[in-house]
Amino acid sequence: MAARLPSWAWVTGLTAGATAVVVALAVQADHGPHPTAAVAEPSPSASASAHPSATPEAPATPVLPDDSGTGRRIVYSVGDKRVWLVDATGRATRTFAVWPGTVSPQPGRYSVTLRIQSLKGSDGVQIEHVMYFTKAEGVNIAFSNALDGSSPPPAPGGQKLGGIRLHKEDGAALWSFGDQGTRVAVVK
Repeated sequence: MAARLPSWAWVTGLTAGATAVVVALAVQADHGPHPTAAVAEPSPSASASAHPSATPEAPATPVLPDDSGTGRRIVYSVGDKRVWLVDATGRATRTFAVWPGTVSPQPGRYSVTLRIQSLKGSDGVQIEHVMYFTKAEGVNIAFSNALDGSSPPPAPGGQKLGGIRLHKEDGAALWSFGDQGTRVAVVK
């Protein structure tokens, strides 16, 4: 007859197994693809090879718009539906795609006027990392991300929405980058 293990041994074994699974998933996520991370551009001295490469080439990083100003700033391209975080030297340190609301800001120069950690958006979605920077058509325009990380649903029945939604990790990066007063350049 086999000896029976005490109940604490089962709990300890299950806890150790669950911890191992969580660690394995965290390592996999940390080393997996990060589609919103900025990709280094090749140096000007790099030349195209006449021989096809066995490795696929990384997609080109979207170029920072020329008319976006100078210095440290957040750049939002309405047409490209994209944001760049630009350091004081004028180098884009991160770029990512966004989901604009139904109301877009006019091209121009603004600054972050108000930051709110979390609230319920005008579309009923719980959002966080809310950074207001202007108003258009009577609607506040702000960057934010859905608290649950989801993409925004289509705007119901022609509702005017000024939220520019980001992926959750991009929302956290923007929140860390932009304080109240940080410049925001909006381009076409």
